[in-house]
Order: sequence, then structure tokens, then C-alpha cells
Amino acid sequence: MKRLNPEKLHTEFLLGTTPESPLTPRRYTLTHSDRTGELFLCVGLDYNQRQISGWYTRLMHDEALAEWKQDEKGYSLHVYLHVSGGRVFGRASWREAIFRSELPLVLEAIRYGDRSLFIAYPELDHGSIYVHFQSSDPNHQKIEEFGVPSDYK
Repeated sequence: MKRLNPEKLHTEFLLGTTPESPLTPRRYTLTHSDRTGELFLCVGLDYNQRQISGWYTRLMHDEALAEWKQDEKGYSLHVYLHVSGGRVFGRASWREAIFRSELPLVLEAIRYGDRSLFIAYPELDHGSIYVHFQSSDPNHQKIEEFGVPSDYK
């Protein structure tokens, strides 16, 4: 697993969110700089559209979006990755392979960047993580389970 460098992770809590609340809705927008290796995590009531609206981000579409959902089993973290469709750079199989290789770092960044929430709600560390690979190609459109947040401490 790639290890997170906490010094390169920049976390911002948007209006309406604090490090401990609310639990839902709570959405994450994670982007990065290819040049510096820095990660930018926004925690908000909704995704940070400003963060993903630049021309380069729209072309690469390599951000990770995530949110907490609750059902009869408890809370689960759902991560959304855009593999193909629309205007994106690269083939679906290539993009999926890159996302898979970087997914442990993505999950570690979310877990570390929002660590106060996990202190306030320790049960979240045991909720399932579901990764939604979003694609216009049915072979790459899938949902897979990726462990629990405590796997990414």
C-alpha cells in the first residue's frame, strides 16, 4: 500500500461541516497535483464543485468522490471513481488500473483527513467501503467492496 504523507494532505471543512459533524450528509472531494504530489480533501455537505470544475480536472476526471450512507446494517462509505464516459483522458481499462493502484492512498487520505469524525463515531471504522467504478462500458461499470476504514489507518 502506498503510504500517505500527512504533510502533503490538505483538508478543508466547507460551510456547514466541522471535524466532528454532521455525519450525514457528509461528502468528500479528493483531488491531487501531479506536479507536487499534494492531495486536497474537501469535506462538505455536498461535493466541492469549485474544486473539480477546472478544465484540467474536467479532462482528467481523476478525482475521488465519497459519501457516508446509512442503511439497516449501519453506516457505509461509498466512493465514486469515473472510469470512462464523457470527455476523459484514457481507456477505461487503463484508468481502472490506475484507480485501483491508487485506491489505498485515496482511502487512507479520507481516513486520516477526517480522523476526528472516526474518534467521534468509532463505529465508522467498521463500516463497509463500497467503490463504484462508473463507466459507459458495462465491463467496467461495477461496485466492489474494499474492506473497512480501519484497514486504512
